[in-house]
Amino acid sequence: MSKAEQRIKEVLNFFHNSDTVLGYRKLMDCAIDTQDLDIYNEVITLTDWKEKFPENEIELVEKSKSLLEKIRKIPIPEHRNNHPIIEAENVIKSYGKNRFNLGPISLSITKGQVYGLVGENGNGKTTLLRVLAKELACTSGQLSFRFDDNTYSNYDLRTHLVYIPQRTNKWYGSLKDNLKFVLSNYGVPPEENETRVLMMIARLGLWNYKHLKWSELSSGYKMRFELARTLLRKPELLLLDEPLANLDILSQQVILEDLKSICSSINNPIALILSSQQLYEVEKVSDKVIYLKNGKHLQENTHETTSNRSNNPLIIEIDCNCDREELNRILKPLQLEKLIFNGGVFIASFRSETPYYSVLKTLGENEVEVTYTRNITNSSRRFFVS
Repeated sequence: MSKAEQRIKEVLNFFHNSDTVLGYRKLMDCAIDTQDLDIYNEVITLTDWKEKFPENEIELVEKSKSLLEKIRKIPIPEHRNNHPIIEAENVIKSYGKNRFNLGPISLSITKGQVYGLVGENGNGKTTLLRVLAKELACTSGQLSFRFDDNTYSNYDLRTHLVYIPQRTNKWYGSLKDNLKFVLSNYGVPPEENETRVLMMIARLGLWNYKHLKWSELSSGYKMRFELARTLLRKPELLLLDEPLANLDILSQQVILEDLKSICSSINNPIALILSSQQLYEVEKVSDKVIYLKNGKHLQENTHETTSNRSNNPLIIEIDCNCDREELNRILKPLQLEKLIFNGGVFIASFRSETPYYSVLKTLGENEVEVTYTRNITNSSRRFFVS
């Protein structure tokens, strides 16, 4: 089954399970993959109808399925270049003696993947992003780029790479006009410009806000419009510094899932590196999690490596109604090695032979009221334990 067919099947499964909101967002990703302006215009028309009749989900699903059949008939070439788009080898950024130093850092970043960049405040996340964006010159080491058209100069770099800092500049005028201005700088004809801008506005859930001004938006929607402006440029490498900082928990999950889906486009994939303090949310969508401490690259987790750590101790977080002595007594028979209180929750470490489900079973049998628990054995969260 082709990737295009897999994505269409995923959309149909969402609709089948009455998850219409997510299904519609995934449908728009299928439409964007076609790069067909007629399909874009149909999505735009359907989005406008959907916003006018939000309660009519049954008809929306039927219209969406009809549109999917048209998308299915359009051949979509797959992006085949799997080489790293950026490679950093022993990169160091030094600010002088007895001051902060970043590195050495060695990374290899591939298109179509999401890389989470985590670490405590002041450990070099923003510095690393700015070095990769060439906003800061590295003191030593090698930084190389390899874009699809094989061009590379400082001017070409800004065409292929976009860095969005945590605090973005204010826009003036209507948001839609600003987005159209972006494409006009790339020589996109007016009619196509309008279509591509409205398609991106629809995809990022901004339909009802497109005529507003910057001052009329919440911080979360400002970040969405900043992403829309960036994605219209079709970057190959996207660097985001704390994009979740001003979003509520639901919005964080939505924007991360959207970014994951957009970056895994069939014919225009993007390599994404994002820094965030929202560790668990980032880990859910990241193919790799890069952990920095004191400017050093200490760990790089992947789904492949974390699933094969059978010899690692079991580490779990527990928030419950027990005091430390009582919880220690209950868990001791499970080969408990250490129990500490960290950041409002207990961190319990067991020998690797102890399965997580046995801990849950023991807590239940002892009638412990558990407010929260999580297995962090394979999470970068374990590095934050004091």
